[in-house]
Amino acid sequence: MPKEIRLLNEPFNKGFMESVAAVGLAAVLSIGTATAHAQVAGSQTIGVSQEEMKVVATGWSAKKNILGKAVYNDKNEKIGTVDDLIISPDKSVSFAIIGVGGFLGMAKHDVAIPISRIKEENKKLVLPGATKEALKALPEFQYAKTGKDNRG
Repeated sequence: MPKEIRLLNEPFNKGFMESVAAVGLAAVLSIGTATAHAQVAGSQTIGVSQEEMKVVATGWSAKKNILGKAVYNDKNEKIGTVDDLIISPDKSVSFAIIGVGGFLGMAKHDVAIPISRIKEENKKLVLPGATKEALKALPEFQYAKTGKDNRG
């Protein structure tokens, strides 16, 4: 049975979203509550609590399990690759940036797809009803011009 990947404020695939939130945000955004085991600099927690560490240790890694992975349609045709995950200001993973077409990064068309539309089936990322042609017809995703590199 397919597991739907949803936004944090909707019912969601618990393993996927907890791990993305824990792995991606715990270290980068220093989330967590202070415990006797968390590292503390001054009065701010700079690590994760032991409770959060359990989630981190058993969760998915965005780098190892999602980024760079192929995306298929419901006909098992490869339609693109997950190139990035966009985390909205409220710290929820909102969109997957999927690269379509191209060769070695040349002439690739990036599109933003809501995470809620991507499913995990048989250890594959699936975007039901999509085709390469349909994705290429979508507006190309471009990072906002903020004076700094949004890609990290």
